[in-house]
Amino acid sequence: MKTRLSVCAVMVGMLSLLLFSIAASSAEYPKEPITIKLEGAKMPPVTFPHETHVDKVKVACATCHHKDAQNPKACTTCHGAKEAKGGAPLAKDAFHTRCQGCHKESAAKGVSAPTKCNECHKK
Repeated sequence: MKTRLSVCAVMVGMLSLLLFSIAASSAEYPKEPITIKLEGAKMPPVTFPHETHVDKVKVACATCHHKDAQNPKACTTCHGAKEAKGGAPLAKDAFHTRCQGCHKESAAKGVSAPTKCNECHKK
């Protein structure tokens, strides 16, 4: 009887810890939209709302922060505007591949997503 009770207590504790860590990790992102502005860019900066992507569209952090989703850094840490680190593509190329690609896939499935330049690069 004591063994069964101990096993149940351990399982409840582990489940609680798992649920708490999932809730805590999903809430850790900038609540206000960030502005992505590349030095020397010809187009206006892009406003990026983490809330829309994480909470509404359910994009995993690792989709964009593919090097370290547990400790995310700005994209420009690796993807520089004029020089990239470790063979990474330049920021403009990385953003257009990752962001435009996902937006076009979403639009093809009937999900509203900006796909034209001026829909992200607003003056």
